[in-house]
Amino acid sequence: MSFSLRRGPVDVHAHWLSEELFGLPPGAPFGGITDRDGRLFLGEVPLSIETRLMSDVSTIRDDMERTGVGARVLSAPPFAFALGAEAGTAEYVDAFNDGLARVVRDGDGWFAGFGCVSPADSDAVFRQLRTIADTPGLLGVAIPPLMHGTSLDSEPLERVLHLATEYGLAVLVHPMQLPSPSLSKHYLANLIGNPVETATAVASVLLGGVIERIPELRICFVHGGGCAPDLLGRWTHAWHARPDVRASSHRPPEDGFQNLYFDTVTHDADALALLEAKAGYGRVLLGSDHPFDMADPDPVRHAAERGFPASRLESQGREFLGLPPVTR
Repeated sequence: MSFSLRRGPVDVHAHWLSEELFGLPPGAPFGGITDRDGRLFLGEVPLSIETRLMSDVSTIRDDMERTGVGARVLSAPPFAFALGAEAGTAEYVDAFNDGLARVVRDGDGWFAGFGCVSPADSDAVFRQLRTIADTPGLLGVAIPPLMHGTSLDSEPLERVLHLATEYGLAVLVHPMQLPSPSLSKHYLANLIGNPVETATAVASVLLGGVIERIPELRICFVHGGGCAPDLLGRWTHAWHARPDVRASSHRPPEDGFQNLYFDTVTHDADALALLEAKAGYGRVLLGSDHPFDMADPDPVRHAAERGFPASRLESQGREFLGLPPVTR
């Protein structure tokens, strides 16, 4: 069955989860999600969003029409990522991918999807990625930046990158807002923790030589790459100054940075300008982070105000997803 995406700016960073999957995968570090009077809670923590914004497809479409998004690539919220291999984990991932495939199939080109995998289950991950690749409209896989103290240059996550590339899939890396005692106040687990998680993953790909081992890898780091653009000069200096920093890579980080993709969710015009200056033209994609509290509520307009016209947001999104260019 063929698949075509609706015309217009492509939002590569948006979330969906059916209410049937609010229990989250076995071993999820935060407990399940609950609906309390129409609002979502993660364990006892309020998510500050309405339940319908996460689960109701018609509501998501209404938001797209309001903001001028042509097509939206849906992925699981990061607390629904499967980090372990407990009994029932693969079944949860399969249920998410099946549900996402139905949303995409019934969406008339409004939606594409990034599926989920169980990286810790070496048998399941092969099957899941093959299924994603064989499902029309599921164009990639969403993964965490860290797993059990390792990142993208180590197993099991590097194996996912190899397989995704082999199957022609794009990869979206989304931070998990991991708890830390030093970040327990002022929402710092998100405001500082998320950018650092993402920067750690970017550094692992560059300094760990991942893009040299997988040159065809199409990988996008959300939230503008976290604090990676600000740290890139520091990494490059260290790469030249220290043999241990360059031991696993043959190219300085500033060169490899231009092989990566990022999204526009920076909440700051200067930060977005720095990101594009470091990454290069064509490497910054439209993102919204719908429906979370840290989402950009008007992503197409804000991107246009910062030099990213709608036509560019469409063509670059399609390129990242491996779709043919539009004919005008």
